[in-house]
Amino acid sequence: MHILLTNDDGFFAPGLQALYRELLEEPGYVVSIVAPESQRSASGHAITLFDPLFVVEHPVEGNGKGFAVRGTPSDCVKLAIQAELVPKPDWVISGINLGPNLGTDVFYSGTVSAAMEGVLAGVPAIAASLASFEYIDFDPSAKWLAEFLKQEGRSHQDGLLNINFPGQPRETWQGVRVVRLGTAVYNDVFESRIDPHGRRYFWQGGTLSVERKTDTDLAAIAQGSVSITPMHSDLTDYPKLKEWGLKSLV
Repeated sequence: MHILLTNDDGFFAPGLQALYRELLEEPGYVVSIVAPESQRSASGHAITLFDPLFVVEHPVEGNGKGFAVRGTPSDCVKLAIQAELVPKPDWVISGINLGPNLGTDVFYSGTVSAAMEGVLAGVPAIAASLASFEYIDFDPSAKWLAEFLKQEGRSHQDGLLNINFPGQPRETWQGVRVVRLGTAVYNDVFESRIDPHGRRYFWQGGTLSVERKTDTDLAAIAQGSVSITPMHSDLTDYPKLKEWGLKSLV
């Protein structure tokens, strides 16, 4: 089985490298890496159209290939599959990301967008995130993903699984929950400042509102569970489509 690893934290990010090392231990796996050369968090599903995509090959263990790309996470997956930097993979795994990708934050996430790019290319994908910035041991999450692929990798044939891991030791995890996306609502604050040249600029900050519903990925992580949310690329509002289809439009 050929697995393509990517992310938005960069080629040498510890989360990706931890997962790479873990997957190399599995017999029969070929693991390639095509990832941004540097940090590209919150880049969403952006692709590069008006600048060249510089690519540097890095030696990697095993039979896979390793490439660092001066581009976005989605660029990396496009190059890997459509430009045939590597053979077409059986899976695309994006991560393991440092920090959560939960709720409506997935619309901004480079991690999730890179995985979705795999889905658009016809490859099943996983977006994996460690939902913490303080607890940064990626090994438990990497081991869990390797076990998951052995058990479920052949049965899951399409779509995207957005998986978030609690930021705590594995022995304290409260099981696994398959849940819907929650709503991550931020109370955004934009602080206005003036630079030494007299130009006005802003720093964005804010706080996350508490998720009150209990059947979401946000709630699962808050309770110490692994959250899995199946996703797909079709954003059509089918109830609204049916409603508008019954109207006579001029």
